Order: sequence, then structure tokens, then C-alpha cells
Amino acid sequence: MTEIEMLVFECNKNSFKKSLAKLFFNRTLISIYSCYSHLFYKNLTMQELEPFYRWRDMYQSEQDPVSPFYEREYSEFEFTNQIYNYVIHPQWDEFGSPTLYLKILFADYQKGFAVIELLGEWNDAIHNDVMFLKREVVEPLNVNGIFKFILIGENVLNFHSSDDSYYEEWFQDVEEEGWIAALNFQPHVLEEFKKANIDYFLNFGGELDEFNWRKFNPMQLYTEVQYVMTHRLG
Repeated sequence: MTEIEMLVFECNKNSFKKSLAKLFFNRTLISIYSCYSHLFYKNLTMQELEPFYRWRDMYQSEQDPVSPFYEREYSEFEFTNQIYNYVIHPQWDEFGSPTLYLKILFADYQKGFAVIELLGEWNDAIHNDVMFLKREVVEPLNVNGIFKFILIGENVLNFHSSDDSYYEEWFQDVEEEGWIAALNFQPHVLEEFKKANIDYFLNFGGELDEFNWRKFNPMQLYTEVQYVMTHRLG
């Protein structure tokens, strides 16, 4: 009996949601190893994978009065958040999802853009992660003039889709003044985006999939992505 068939059989005794969560858990453990095997070879652990920190002299979300994470405190010694049974570095911000975390690396309210780095499993099917992302992070930034979003997704392990209503709403909120650019997401994650028709709302592909963003300062990165988006959107 295949794994899927076993899960269907279990549904007779347990809820479908628990069985689906078990399947996602098993696949996520495989994805964690696949995506982060380079860490294991270097004797690093998940908890040592920090958000990009070289811009912290220019911006810190916990010191930004209009940031969703204003006055949040961090410990370098206590590891409380985790992705399944893998603890993660305490600098990542929790925003409602049990498996997806982020860091606002930079926000410029005059230019109207934010750079957000993501870590974990993006699971709309069970946790409705996009709802938390939209309500808890995106909307507070929208209110303060952010309509251009650069999402860095190289550390997103998996994507599990539901409906696209929150993506459509997000797209409509920024359509007149901005865009949503997805940088360096894993190929299998991009395939799931396409299957869920999210590529209509998020911009990725081409140079955005292999973007050496770390060599830029925030304004240079914005200028580079803005150039790509201007040509794509006409």
C-alpha cells in the first residue's frame, strides 16, 4: 500500500487534516535535508541559519515605529521557534504561521518598498500562511506606503497551496502603485506556484530566479528589481 493509500485508510479513524499534516511533515523532513544539505556538510545547523544581517546598520525592523515587529526583543541564547522538530535562529520573526518565518531586511517608506527574507514551509493548505502574511505583515506596511515587495525565498522549503484569494487581494492592493517580486525561490516551489496559478500575482522567473542580491545595498537592490519589473509590466 502506498503512502497516500495508507493516509486515506487512516482517515477512517482520524481526521483528514491530521493525515494530510503527517504527509506534509514527512515530505518537509526530506525537503529540509535536500534544501539545507550544504549546511550539514559544513557542520552547520538550522539554528545557525540567520537572516541576512549586513544591512542592520541601515535598518532594523524592531526599531522601526511603524514596523509590525516594532520593539520585538530577541535572545541570542534561547531558541524557541522551530520548523517541525528543527529549532531555528531566534532572529527570525514569527507572524502567525507555525512553519513559516520571516525578516524584514529593509523598508523605505519614501520609495515605497520592502525587502523580506523568508524561511520554512509555506503551507496555505493547512495553516493558511498567506492569510497571516497578508494580515499581519503586508497590510501594516501597505498602510504606511509600502506597495513594492521583494520576497527572498531561497530558504522556503516547500509550498502547499489552497485558494488564491489572498494573493489576488494582495495583488489588487499594490497593482496601481507597485508589484510583488519573488527572488531565488527553489525550482520545486516555483512549480507549485505555477500549479496554483499564483504566477499571475507574484513575479518570478528569468533573472529573478538567480539573483545575486547580497552584493547590493538595499537601494541598489531596489533599483535592479525595479528595472526588471518596469520592463515586465511595461
